[in-house]
Amino acid sequence: MYAYIKGTLEEIMEDAVVVEAGGIGYNIKVSTTTADVLPGIGSEVKIYTYTLVREDAFNLYGFLTRDDLDIFKRLITVSGIGPKGGLAILSVMSADALRFAVMAGDAKAIAKAPGIGAKTAERVILDLRDKISIEDTLRSAGSDKDLAGAVLGTADNMMKREAIEALVALGYSASDATAAVKKVDIGEGATSESILKMALKYMF
Repeated sequence: MYAYIKGTLEEIMEDAVVVEAGGIGYNIKVSTTTADVLPGIGSEVKIYTYTLVREDAFNLYGFLTRDDLDIFKRLITVSGIGPKGGLAILSVMSADALRFAVMAGDAKAIAKAPGIGAKTAERVILDLRDKISIEDTLRSAGSDKDLAGAVLGTADNMMKREAIEALVALGYSASDATAAVKKVDIGEGATSESILKMALKYMF
């Protein structure tokens, strides 16, 4: 229903914030990570929202980036992970960290979230593994400005993918390989081989 709400931050609670926009105060549920990085009371904020309507409730869930909102939407498609579980996971790990954990099959990292057991964490990995691509993981989960320029060119994507596949073939985990390749600055004339060589420097 609401793509985002832009207004004045009026209140910050442990699991929710109140944003006033157009004379209306919106109570928006957020992760503890989001609550921790919000600016001070009285600041203008832009919160991307997910609306959940039930017979007995009308809840808004908020995120500082579209990336976090997107990963939240994917999380709540997993059986046993409702909005509360989705926020719990995003309270202990970033969207990128979750992608790395899914690609690496790291259920222990996901299970650190309150109320998320080992079996549920394994289900998250099983259900999301085919829905998360290397391109997703290579995107920055930073500010709106970062997100606007985060879509990588086709050639860059192909070279980075090849470098990641080469690192995995060498025995590195998909998450470590992706994290290393993300750190590489691609200059003019870069090749898959040069990206691989630079990425290897971050593996040690």
